[in-house]
Amino acid sequence: MSRIGVMFDCNRAPEELPEFAVALEAAGADDLWVVEDLGWNGGVSAAALALAATTRLRVGIGIAPAPFRSPAVYAMEIATLARVHPGRVVAGIGHGVGDWMRRIGNAPKSPLSLLEESIVAIRGLLDGETVSMDGREVHLEDIKLVHPPAVVPPIVTGVVRPKSLELSGRVADGTILVEGLQPAQIEEAIGHIRRGGAGDDHEIITFAFLHVEDDPDKAAAVRTTALTGQAGFLGVPVDEVFGLIGPASDVPAGVQILTGGGADTVVLRPFGDDHLGQALAALKALGR
Repeated sequence: MSRIGVMFDCNRAPEELPEFAVALEAAGADDLWVVEDLGWNGGVSAAALALAATTRLRVGIGIAPAPFRSPAVYAMEIATLARVHPGRVVAGIGHGVGDWMRRIGNAPKSPLSLLEESIVAIRGLLDGETVSMDGREVHLEDIKLVHPPAVVPPIVTGVVRPKSLELSGRVADGTILVEGLQPAQIEEAIGHIRRGGAGDDHEIITFAFLHVEDDPDKAAAVRTTALTGQAGFLGVPVDEVFGLIGPASDVPAGVQILTGGGADTVVLRPFGDDHLGQALAALKALGR
């Protein structure tokens, strides 16, 4: 059975997160994913809030921008969470939004090199190794964690383009795929990941827009207004952006489409009013 998660939207105030996490855990969700974007909530601190409020839920950071995070510091933060909450942390990392990285003075010369070198360094540190690296972007000298985790969390990337997907297959434990992909596009992305060398244990995590609406006309209007931006990002017409928009009873079939395309984990991204109510309705329809 595929894992089902829910995203805590970055526009929600952080003080709402503990109650949101508790409700999702009670409703049978497998995962909660938090966001780290420039100016919004911090990903590691948000993950810590959700983990502390729950006992079973797996919490993913989706995603920490590599230019934001020294590999040594990110490994320290993840190790702390993983020691206190073993087996419940997923360390997400990606390129970050180029313009945002430029605005904070952290734009790398080679985003691909930075991401790959960061993942290699973070994994070594979490494994308890002494890490030295003089790479194109990452420079570490004899760094070792005093308290590495007993259960090493998976490191997953949030990436989009073919070279980055291949990189993820080469060095990461899983890949987060962008919202709105159709099954054929998921399969294409997985092809790039496999070409990077990923095996069957590489977790494919797909985020999916969610809006529960019984009225077909309202659902169509919501799709047009809410998914236009993502359609532009993906370079497709808005009606080709995949989303779970409609009655809650349609959610299981939609999730099945995504898992049929190769997703191991489907993370629901509610939008509109009442994110928690949307998520709970979907989880109930899924038999959670």
